[in-house]
Amino acid sequence: MSPSDPVNSAHDRRQRRLLFVLALGFVVFGAAAAALFYALQPETLRIAVGPAGSDDQQVIEAMAEAFGEESRSIKLSPITTEGAAESLALLGAGKADLAVGRGDLGMPTDVQTLAVLRKNYVVLWAPSGRPGKVSRKKTTGKIGEIADLAGHKVGIIGRTGANVALLRAILVGSGVEPDKVATVQFGTDEIEKLAQDTTVDAYLAVGPLDSKITADAIAATSRLRGAPKFLPVDASEAIALKHPRYEAEEIPGSVFCANPAWPDDKVDTISVNHLILTRKELSEAKAAAFYRQLFAVRDTIMQRVAGAAHISKPETEKEAEPSVHRGAAAVINGTERTFLDKYSDYFWFALLLLSGIGSAAAWLRRYLNRDERDDNTGYRNRILALVSEIRDAGSEQDLLESQREVDSIIGETLKCYDEGAIEQEDMAAFGLVLELFDHAVAERRAVLQNGSADPARSPGPTLASRR
Repeated sequence: MSPSDPVNSAHDRRQRRLLFVLALGFVVFGAAAAALFYALQPETLRIAVGPAGSDDQQVIEAMAEAFGEESRSIKLSPITTEGAAESLALLGAGKADLAVGRGDLGMPTDVQTLAVLRKNYVVLWAPSGRPGKVSRKKTTGKIGEIADLAGHKVGIIGRTGANVALLRAILVGSGVEPDKVATVQFGTDEIEKLAQDTTVDAYLAVGPLDSKITADAIAATSRLRGAPKFLPVDASEAIALKHPRYEAEEIPGSVFCANPAWPDDKVDTISVNHLILTRKELSEAKAAAFYRQLFAVRDTIMQRVAGAAHISKPETEKEAEPSVHRGAAAVINGTERTFLDKYSDYFWFALLLLSGIGSAAAWLRRYLNRDERDDNTGYRNRILALVSEIRDAGSEQDLLESQREVDSIIGETLKCYDEGAIEQEDMAAFGLVLELFDHAVAERRAVLQNGSADPARSPGPTLASRR
């Protein structure tokens, strides 16, 4: 056996193993980098809103731009629809992650609130029938309260069926038979037509208190039909109790006009929220991230669209429909779980996984080093064979050749040990064989030098002295 043979074969195996470990390292690094890149990418949420050109769409477009400029964890992709009902349908069908809709519309199952886009107030008024005459005194017309609406026609601004349902709820709550009140709907772009229709005896508008549509409608009907008489919803609290999606509110005095004061005093009414909605299945982390980001950029959105000033947090202290998503509620109430709270289970799983990986790595290491362990066993057997040959060596040159071969084996074995290819117990066994070899060499050398037939009298050098 040539001394260079085990060295060359072991060197080749180490090179192959090193290449394998490097390739595996590159694969693991690439996978980790890809996972980190994916995890740090902003989440894009699709939000349905409509109709095109509406105040809602303008606010959402400005919101999407602000989210994109901030480059945070959430981005928005607006989907324009024909109206709130269509937006909610897309949300229910899973074709949108978020939707803008009124709280009293028909909702898909498991829909929850993320934020209030605006609060819509019901404004009911009747003309005095004295166009051109303005007075600070109370106007007196045919209709002075909701109970007087029986037998009359109400003009409703907005063609959504939700406004008709809202009027019916008010009439029922106020003790008026809805079938005794006729209704006619006008588009938001038909304010002049509304004011010129003399068959209409009262008007209903639903929108924020600073709504230009409501203000224009009041001004138009006042100009053509006389100063408005605002009709209070005296049963607002009872209506809100029966219909959780409505809230009892007050319209402040002079909110529509300061001179003359419209209304001249506060007026009881009910309101319904315009909401940013999502499905319950949206993760808590995404919902919380959206809520935080929305209120972080609200001032930026307000600079672009005035209507964004109405964005507010939903109520979490009382029962409401739809309920507030747990992610937004956690941020509002300050109960959002910390990073450790959220991912402690994952940490334990990671520890178990790392333990398993460690065991697998140890097995893989032993598997990859199986050739070295086999060589180590072969080296020991070869040294044992040399011990037998040395006992019959006829010259000092034979002893030197055997020692050179063993020196080569020792060098290769130490390299394998340094690289972790063989274990400590393997080295212990190898050391015993070397000690036997040293004793055999010393004994035979003494015999050759002294010509004695009793080599046992010469102790010879030990393994310790050799080292």
